[in-house]
Amino acid sequence: MTYTRRGVLTALIAAAGTVKAQRSSRKVWNPKLGILARFTEGNLDFAKQEGFKSLQLRVEKDILDPNMTDEQAEKVRATLRRFGLYLSAINLSQNHVSPDADERKRANAAFGKAIELAGRLGVPFVATSSGTLPGRPLAEQVDEIVRIYTERYFPLCQKFNVRILWEPWAGGPNIATGPVGFEALFKAFNNSPYVGLQYDPSHLVWQMMDPIQCERDFVDKIYDVHLKDIEILWRVLRRTGINPLNNERWWRFRLPGFGLIDWKAFFTVLMDAGYQGAMNIEHEDPLYYPAYSGAEFTEQGKEGYRISHRFLRPLVPEA
Repeated sequence: MTYTRRGVLTALIAAAGTVKAQRSSRKVWNPKLGILARFTEGNLDFAKQEGFKSLQLRVEKDILDPNMTDEQAEKVRATLRRFGLYLSAINLSQNHVSPDADERKRANAAFGKAIELAGRLGVPFVATSSGTLPGRPLAEQVDEIVRIYTERYFPLCQKFNVRILWEPWAGGPNIATGPVGFEALFKAFNNSPYVGLQYDPSHLVWQMMDPIQCERDFVDKIYDVHLKDIEILWRVLRRTGINPLNNERWWRFRLPGFGLIDWKAFFTVLMDAGYQGAMNIEHEDPLYYPAYSGAEFTEQGKEGYRISHRFLRPLVPEA
């Protein structure tokens, strides 16, 4: 093969144009880094002073009450604006399809109120567990979840412009705990715009799943993210197995960077997808507990968030 100067230059120019096109087509990754917190001015002031941009808040009586008045909701919005914080999601986890009729009725009513509260606060997401019918076949559970959501929740989601997100928490009333549950639910919901994922990679690890591959497979369903790490206590696990007779804990949640999550790989998946949502640190590290005194952060709780922030700054833009 004969190479000419013009041919080589033409090839280089074409290659440069391809690289430029690829770069220009890449989505910009611009997430908001924040924390999970209870709604108090002290906690919000800490978040602002530490440089966080977003929050997730728990729905709870007397703090973030779903039955609050419009005037009270406006005060919440005004407080968030004053501290310059974006409220990415509120959380209320319960069994939406409980086999107990009275419990289910109460759960459905309370969650409907949470969706309405999210709408009044201008919050796009309500995070929860999917619900479960223990001991029933997966397909039967999925069908009942679809029925209840479609009848009770989706009209409210449409009215208030809110999406329901599932966190893969295997300790709750939940079948959205990993790929098998995700696939079954999203297929049954026929890619409804009203459901998605609040992705927390730590929950996959202690279930012995691959959190990065799962993230890749479902990244288009991820609308909110929890940043939490996890440690496997192998010295315990090798003695007790995964079902310890003495109930000894063989794993524990940790601050980001203190466990097994490959955070560079985790963020790369989000970068490739151009993820624009919030990523809130969920502090459940027992070495920095208790995180709260009443509703306010303790000093050790604050230190846990500070340590997490220092670890994440080099990995997250404008963190």
